[in-house]
Amino acid sequence: MTGANPAFPRFNHVALTVPAELLDTAGRADLLRFHNAVFGWTEMPTMTRDRELLVLRCHSNEQFVYLHASSEPMRTTGTEHFGLSVTTPAELTELYERARTQRSSDPRVELTERNVDDFQVVKLHSFYVRYRLPLSIEVQCFEWAPGFGPDRTQ
Repeated sequence: MTGANPAFPRFNHVALTVPAELLDTAGRADLLRFHNAVFGWTEMPTMTRDRELLVLRCHSNEQFVYLHASSEPMRTTGTEHFGLSVTTPAELTELYERARTQRSSDPRVELTERNVDDFQVVKLHSFYVRYRLPLSIEVQCFEWAPGFGPDRTQ
């Protein structure tokens, strides 16, 4: 099957366990400042519980990052991530510059250089950014060659 079909499920959230101290007043303020400045995410304040829970609203009440405190928080090796997609290379550049601005004032921001992989039918523009969470965020833009696109299967 091709094309959008409302019967197919769609991604709506990412859930991560983190240390309780990351969800105290100062930690939440850091996370909110960074993710709002770069991605425009906001807090779902009715969900917040000090040192227990922070939900970052990603432009919709049905898209969010769920951060829950745990005595055994998530541990990663460094390559684990989740991805966000933007429509144009210019949008990717704008987000990259926002992340770079945050890194200039906070050395805890981890940011890779922008990259372009050319697969002939699509050029994949991307970068990775991480701030105080166990997963990085990969921001991507798909630049499709004429006649190709996200719904084409061959």
